[in-house]
Amino acid sequence: MDQHRRRQLKGWAAALAAVAAPAWAQTVAEQAGALEKKDKKAVPLPKVGSLFPLPPAVELIDGKTLHTHDWAGKVIVLEYWATWCPFCARQMPHVEALYKKEHSRGLEVLALSIDKKATDIAPFLKTKHYTFPVAWLSPALAKVLPKPAGLPVTIVIGRDGRVKMADSGELFAEDIAGIAQFL
Repeated sequence: MDQHRRRQLKGWAAALAAVAAPAWAQTVAEQAGALEKKDKKAVPLPKVGSLFPLPPAVELIDGKTLHTHDWAGKVIVLEYWATWCPFCARQMPHVEALYKKEHSRGLEVLALSIDKKATDIAPFLKTKHYTFPVAWLSPALAKVLPKPAGLPVTIVIGRDGRVKMADSGELFAEDIAGIAQFL
């Protein structure tokens, strides 16, 4: 390709970038605004060190009831997620790996789906084969375990019932594995 043609292509690429960048920025801003509106009922992340009371019982997707008093003295990971969340889809296998590795040492996981309908969750879970308990964050459950802003949200509750970690957004595999330090 000759120099003139190469310069011409670079010019066109620069012009396209100049036109596309503001449109892309607007799209990102609109998506962030939509998520913010969707999260209008969200609460702030709990403060590290604060007590985090759990409800006495949680109805799980599989129809069983989880009695949280059975988890006394254990480290609990609450994972807020959704079937449609790509960040959750990447993070959940790491949560499963942590659960399988550390469950015998006293680690429990409760995944709370924020999907609009509970019926959307079971078909999704059948394809994933997660072994930790999963519940739907129904309006009633959301009153006791309100969802913090963002997705996914990971909250670690220590053996003493206090928040050890609270994070909003996708965590990497090493971050999830690092939760074992609280055991």
